[in-house]
Amino acid sequence: MADTTTSSYAGLVKTVYDQFVEFALRSEPLFRQVADKRVADQAMPGNVITLSRFQDLSAATTGLTEGTDVTAVAPSDTVTKTITLEEYGNVVTRTEFLDLLSFAAVDPAIANLVAYNMRDSVDALVRTTLIGGTNEITSNAGVRDASPQNTNTLLATDIISTAILRYAVTRLRANSAQPVKDGLYAAYVHPDTSYDLRAESGAGGWQLPHVYQAGANIWAGEIGSYEGAFFIETPRAYQAADGSASAIISRTMVLGKQFLAEAVAREFGLVIGPVVDSLARERPVGWKGTAGWCVYREEAGYRIEHGSSVSQ
Repeated sequence: MADTTTSSYAGLVKTVYDQFVEFALRSEPLFRQVADKRVADQAMPGNVITLSRFQDLSAATTGLTEGTDVTAVAPSDTVTKTITLEEYGNVVTRTEFLDLLSFAAVDPAIANLVAYNMRDSVDALVRTTLIGGTNEITSNAGVRDASPQNTNTLLATDIISTAILRYAVTRLRANSAQPVKDGLYAAYVHPDTSYDLRAESGAGGWQLPHVYQAGANIWAGEIGSYEGAFFIETPRAYQAADGSASAIISRTMVLGKQFLAEAVAREFGLVIGPVVDSLARERPVGWKGTAGWCVYREEAGYRIEHGSSVSQ
């Protein structure tokens, strides 16, 4: 007896595809929200925008002499920062042939990809400026270096510590940097950094007070608010293999208000380009914008460069 199998009717049994196509895993862009200082009253269009700040007078602590006029003092000149505007953008051109033959809807996917590419690209641009501040702290096996060391000398074992974070917050307070919310500064940390902080035990470390008073953070695996800062854990916190022997070095940012400034001549947005070929067979979809960023108040931010036990 011969069975009728799939090989008997191979022409009827075919490979099929799910028409729903997933996108890659994505992290949420967030660094642009750090740029909380913006141009308030721009005089005219231009490619370089100058921001100015007054400087306070020195404290007058000497008593006045009766019958003697007061000597006038001259205020110091303003402090200026500049933002250079640049055009940014990207485009995908879809052919009509692809649209006709694809088993999945192409246009919605391209729009999604382009929109995320815009947010991702702008976030990377802002982050480059963000980590360029002059206030730097480096770790030496969890102990703050008295003077910041070159990045290429740092080791994977030079991990972050609570003491280093405490120092960064202390310097921000000493600089009169304004907290971001509820009296707390903002700390942007990589998950590798979060791991090392939450693993730190003993007096003065993260773990001990959370065991007895804030256990929910332990169960959730979140740092929460700690040592004068609230923590934002994100894989977008900058890392690079630029330490000693190509060790991966993280940049943890501890920030107050107005550390970063932004100027926008054209807000970022999607653009459906015009059809330019003779038979209308191509459709461009892209994004563009014109903007720039600068570190506005150096005293309102610290960059901590350190390794991680996760990436050793």
